[in-house]
Amino acid sequence: MLLSLHVKNLALIDEAEVFFEPGLNILTGETGAGKSVLIGSINLALGAKAEKEMIREGADFALVELLFQAEDEKVRRKLKELDLPAEDDSVCISRRIQPGRSICRINGEPVSTRQVKELAELLIDIHGQHEHQSLLHKKKHMEILDAYAGESLTRVKEEISGLYHAWQSTVRELQTTSMDEEEKRRTAALAEFEAGEIAEASLKPGEDEQLELDYHKMNNLKRIGEAMSACAFLTGYDGENAAGALLSRALRELRGVAGFDPKLSQFEEELSEIDNLLNDFNRSAAGYMGDLEMDPSEFGKVEERLNRINHLKGKYGQTIEEILLYGQKQQEELERLADYDAYREELERQSGEQYKQLLEKCGEASLIRREAAGILADKMRLAMEELSFLTVRFEISVEQKEMPGTDGYDEVEFLISTNPGERIRPLSQVASGGELSRIMLAIKTVLAKKDTIDTLIFDEIDAGISGKTAWQVSRQLGILGNAHQVISITHLPQIASMADTHFKIEKNSDGVSTSTQIQFLDEENSIREIARLLGSGEMTEAALQNACEMKKLAKEAKQY
Repeated sequence: MLLSLHVKNLALIDEAEVFFEPGLNILTGETGAGKSVLIGSINLALGAKAEKEMIREGADFALVELLFQAEDEKVRRKLKELDLPAEDDSVCISRRIQPGRSICRINGEPVSTRQVKELAELLIDIHGQHEHQSLLHKKKHMEILDAYAGESLTRVKEEISGLYHAWQSTVRELQTTSMDEEEKRRTAALAEFEAGEIAEASLKPGEDEQLELDYHKMNNLKRIGEAMSACAFLTGYDGENAAGALLSRALRELRGVAGFDPKLSQFEEELSEIDNLLNDFNRSAAGYMGDLEMDPSEFGKVEERLNRINHLKGKYGQTIEEILLYGQKQQEELERLADYDAYREELERQSGEQYKQLLEKCGEASLIRREAAGILADKMRLAMEELSFLTVRFEISVEQKEMPGTDGYDEVEFLISTNPGERIRPLSQVASGGELSRIMLAIKTVLAKKDTIDTLIFDEIDAGISGKTAWQVSRQLGILGNAHQVISITHLPQIASMADTHFKIEKNSDGVSTSTQIQFLDEENSIREIARLLGSGEMTEAALQNACEMKKLAKEAKQY
């Protein structure tokens, strides 16, 4: 669940920190106090587009931090997949916004907004006007039904996806290998020539690297000889000032006095070792120079071989391994073309078998969906009746599409009628904005026990409702709060009275600047805030009594 939200220098918020609790967390406040900024700040932390105008006037940056308690194994796996540290059972997501750029972090590590969104999908679900509007699209209906159908459908869908991709791969191969006799002849001739050219070269892995070394040595033989000759003379014993001659003289001098001090004997021994090493070096150098003679024809062979290999690299690959692999593929192409008709027949047989298996699995998924659709539709009707859809009819249509896809061949659509005598029609043709928000709440209530996301945020859940309907929405939020942490902004006293934890957002001004602040309300102050929401211009005893009564009714409803 979401433990805390810390906001600094964002819009009207100078600095604020909110500590959320399990159950239903309600935020209220005057219009324009900054309630939308709070939800906006959470969206920002989770990767929403950031504008420099969001930074508070006079500040250099804005900061939003979310701290989650996340015990779900899926979250741990996702952190590992993203190569991010797992700090006990907590996840900290932060975003620092500066003019021209922003920096996202998860548990202190810099990440991309894409990575934040991937992780956030497992932690929090935010429902605003945009999410309500998603109910107008049939794709969303399929997602909701599949979520309700659960693990049994998920396993079948995974099999469908694998079968679909295998079938599509075979179909693509059939399409790309379709050719007439003339094209087949040209393809075979090219494959035969290229495979033969590579085979004739008798390439060996690593051969080119050794040839390059040999070529550079042969090409610089004269320079090598001159350098080694000079080196041998300067380190030898023939020249008066050569290193070997000078070393021998030094050794004679040292031996003449070595008997006078044990340390001098040690020096003599060390210098003698150096003399031996120099002797060994000279002998090795002389042997190397003796092998420097080169047969001009050998140099020509190396050069010719390198040119041939480089010619093949220019045509078939950057390395000998790539060239050999290309040759192998061309040989396989020749074998395929030699029995082309049988190869095509096998592909067609394979495609037909894959399509048959795919349809069988799609049928299995469709049966699961149809069974789940009937149960979900019944539960949705009950949940919507609880939300003051008194004469509602709700059905889920599951129809077969012409062609299967990665999730089967079904097309799902929600159908609804909200008035007596009105024929049932697609949801997109019937529901208003206020009804969509209540339908989404009904869906989340029904899915509550199946939904693994702990934290749900509802923005504008009270749009277009009042009176008895508002009370019913309040009860459903309370029910949802039993299975999830729910955070909702509202201006309705019926919803505020159901709060397990109540916060007030207010705007203050000192004449120079304006700031938004968030404070936790205890029982007494929560009642006063509910009285204000009831529309009382003055905090009279009657208004407070009315708020107390509403709070009492909410507690009784929660117990029920």
